[in-house]
Amino acid sequence: MFDKDRDKILENAANHNVTKIINPGTNIKTSNKALEMSDKYKVVSAAIGIHPNENIQPILPLIRDLRTLINHTNVVAIGEIGLDYFRKKTSPEYQKKLFRSQLDLASESNLPVIIHCREAYEDTISIVTEWQNAGGPLEHCGVFHSFSGTQEHAYRIIQQGFYIGVTGSITYNKSHELRQTIANVPKDKLLLETDAPFLSPHPNRGQRNEPSFLHWTANQVSKLKNTSLESIARSSTLNANALFNFTN
Repeated sequence: MFDKDRDKILENAANHNVTKIINPGTNIKTSNKALEMSDKYKVVSAAIGIHPNENIQPILPLIRDLRTLINHTNVVAIGEIGLDYFRKKTSPEYQKKLFRSQLDLASESNLPVIIHCREAYEDTISIVTEWQNAGGPLEHCGVFHSFSGTQEHAYRIIQQGFYIGVTGSITYNKSHELRQTIANVPKDKLLLETDAPFLSPHPNRGQRNEPSFLHWTANQVSKLKNTSLESIARSSTLNANALFNFTN
């Protein structure tokens, strides 16, 4: 969705002080595409992974293909991976096997994970707990991308060393419970995200989302925290640096 004006989108991002963009894969093709973008644009880093909404394929070949990409210098995470019980494009059993396999790959490669979780928080947290009990990392282990769970879910996720990802959905009129939850999450556990081209924040809802719109999300979080937008942006940047091992 950005092929025709990608350079302009990145210019807009720079003009709004966005200094780093992570482009996650959702399958092998888009993971390769993310790597290509990271080679072309310094501001872009890549995550590689198989999204739970992808069509069923044999898992071992998928992991083998991901493993061939993992040593690229611009890979900073395994993702998007996780569970999605909303769309039900694949069975929960298949999703769980794929999720566990990619968590193991993250441990093997010493990379954090970007977790997609939709209407599947109990199972996702259970699998993550199982992974950590088997030797997975206990801190800086990943982010629950575009968080939409309850305050209890947020507490449990934070206790397990994960960050909470906040997207433009925090600005929507009906997101009262989400705003209350995020208001109670410590700043040092929050990551600002776009999920572009989706979840464009108010007042741009319904438009194609892009990184330059992130300031609307930051502004909403700053109001919830009774602090400045600059303070929220700074803490999110520090959190991203710590999680994804960014050095500048």
